[in-house]
Amino acid sequence: MVQTIDYFTPIVDDPFAFGQIAVANALSDVYAMGGSPITAMNIVCFPIKKLEKSILKEILKGGISKLDEADVTLVGGHTVDDLELKYGLSVTGIIHPDKILTKGGAKPGDSLILTKPLGTGILTTALKSDLAAVLDIQPIIKSMITLNRTASEVMQKIGVNACTDITGFGFLGHAIEMMKFSNVGMTIYTDKIPIFTDAVHYAEMGFIPGGTHANKKYFEKYVDFNSNIKIPLQDVLFDAQTSGGLLISVSCERAEDLIKSLYEKGVADSSIIGSVSDEKGKIKVI
Repeated sequence: MVQTIDYFTPIVDDPFAFGQIAVANALSDVYAMGGSPITAMNIVCFPIKKLEKSILKEILKGGISKLDEADVTLVGGHTVDDLELKYGLSVTGIIHPDKILTKGGAKPGDSLILTKPLGTGILTTALKSDLAAVLDIQPIIKSMITLNRTASEVMQKIGVNACTDITGFGFLGHAIEMMKFSNVGMTIYTDKIPIFTDAVHYAEMGFIPGGTHANKKYFEKYVDFNSNIKIPLQDVLFDAQTSGGLLISVSCERAEDLIKSLYEKGVADSSIIGSVSDEKGKIKVI
């Protein structure tokens, strides 16, 4: 049995979509371990004197829609009156003890695969500004509400060495965790990384969330950027994601089969974005 918990404040205005995003995000930790979530409990902080109950109803309906899609049973929950709205889940899943995927199994020679585009933190921050009125939010929401279930099932079938999901620590933060736990090094190919349209543009304009700044300050000592990697692109690589994709370390012999299977199952943004080396303790970004 595996258990996890995650909840956060709204990042989009649509309460139904927020509920979907929060649930997809909370289930992701179990998928990243190669597990199957089976039950969940709601966690809600709601300012009952400031917001209409109809908003909470829509959030919970959005959450239920994703739980139904994931074949996860909602068994209860807890709600408190709070000054700030927050929503998420505690999740219980199951996995065979000998098949648990961790961050610590990456091996030199492995290929690194990422299954969703980067830039959700920067773009949702930009949405709060009138300057982003022309920004199309639908592809971003679609990505964040997409479960990592299919990607998890495919990687389990192919067989991989390590996995983590990309969330608050950003792509490079989670890659560094995998690097450190596996006692390896990595090379990242920026021209292969899936990135949302306009994410670099809005980063250049300064729409950088606080979590992204914190990630960069803490993790940049582990990263060697090629001189041609400009600051806005670096910010995207450190960007604090919500309900991001899976970062998978797989033997190079199985990498193409994994990519092919992911494409066939509809995980269309998947890409081989790097490789694992034996130069321990550093990530080279080229």
